[in-house]
Amino acid sequence: MKILILGSGGREHSLAWKISQSPLVDEVFSAPGNPGMDQIGPCFDIDPTNLKDVQELALQLTPDLIIIGPEAPLAAGVSDALRARGFDVFGPSQQAAQLESSKGFAKDLMQKYGVPTAAYGRFSDLTEALDYLETMSAPYVIKADGLAGGKGVVIAETLEVAENTVEEFMTGKYGDASTEIVIEEFMTGEEASIFVMTDGEGAIYLPPAQDHKRVGDGDTGPNTGGMGAYAPAPVVDARTMELVQALIVEPMLSGMAEDGMPYQGVLYVGIMVTESGPKVVEFNARFGDPECQILMTGLPGDIVPALLVCSTGGLVGSHAALCEMMGLSDYEPSAIVVMAAKGYPEAPIKGGVIKGVEAANELDGVTVFHAGTDKTASGELVATGGRVLGVASTALNLKQAIDGAYDGVAKIDFPDGFFRKDIGRRALG
Repeated sequence: MKILILGSGGREHSLAWKISQSPLVDEVFSAPGNPGMDQIGPCFDIDPTNLKDVQELALQLTPDLIIIGPEAPLAAGVSDALRARGFDVFGPSQQAAQLESSKGFAKDLMQKYGVPTAAYGRFSDLTEALDYLETMSAPYVIKADGLAGGKGVVIAETLEVAENTVEEFMTGKYGDASTEIVIEEFMTGEEASIFVMTDGEGAIYLPPAQDHKRVGDGDTGPNTGGMGAYAPAPVVDARTMELVQALIVEPMLSGMAEDGMPYQGVLYVGIMVTESGPKVVEFNARFGDPECQILMTGLPGDIVPALLVCSTGGLVGSHAALCEMMGLSDYEPSAIVVMAAKGYPEAPIKGGVIKGVEAANELDGVTVFHAGTDKTASGELVATGGRVLGVASTALNLKQAIDGAYDGVAKIDFPDGFFRKDIGRRALG
């Protein structure tokens, strides 16, 4: 088999890494890829949101499966264009991907299907949004409606901050992504991430994970795309998973299918575990980053058959066999620490030289995934983005996995980088 992965981040590197281990796979292509992915298979320097270039590359390579990693190509309709050309694609349609590309769309569907979530208002008029704030009490949750790289969410502790945030958003802080906003009630509880692989009917539930969104230790500072994660997350017990399945995932999948937009691919369910049960914080239309990295390292088996079936159908009849192939019952505790460029998320410093990745990879159970890196003409590895590397570790228990990830970080010399020092500590008590 030949598989093409669209994307260039740590999520896509981990997918390429995992897929390349399958006995079913002969070649893994990436577009545009990164230095880590280039070690696995050929990379092609194209924009994954460019419909013409992606289709031309697919026709050239004739892959048996195309996996769309990030959200932007899904929002641009790349999956639809590729399916129209006859390719099997892992990733939802443009219409279904609105669960992520439009917060308001997702909230309206949840309301329609009776899915538990925070009370909300959806606004494209500044005056109406400010008036709505007056009806609420602090803290206030303000979200850009569109894609903002994981940064378009602000929790405002005062009405003044909330009003300023709403005005900044709606006057173009994130361009078109924030001219429409969603204002939500604040939910109290603990957040977790649930990932569901689906063909639109059946569903495979992966181990629950917990991300660390804030940039600083102790969950301080602005939101980011994610500074670290671990799985399984103890906060999501068996009963909570049952409720997520019955109250959230099943109503969403059946409702979307009935409304003519079946969801196919992986559904990321961000939940808040509250005293009254799990409620949806957000949906994403792809694997999380950095959660994908720990899911790929923690699964001991072959994920390729499940990716194929989710792309072509028949998951209900093959569910048990696919879970066994993946080694789902033998999932190994895993953790990842993200190394970011100083200044992230506002203004990351680019060009910093990175050394020691090979030394980290030599540690038992440690795998380093590239995210925002490139190589210079002289072969030096340098930072090109905000989140630069993800150091993942698997072990017999969660504490050992977390310690292993930090052991890997200690091997890497990245003077212009930083990382959180408390990833996973909440799970350890």
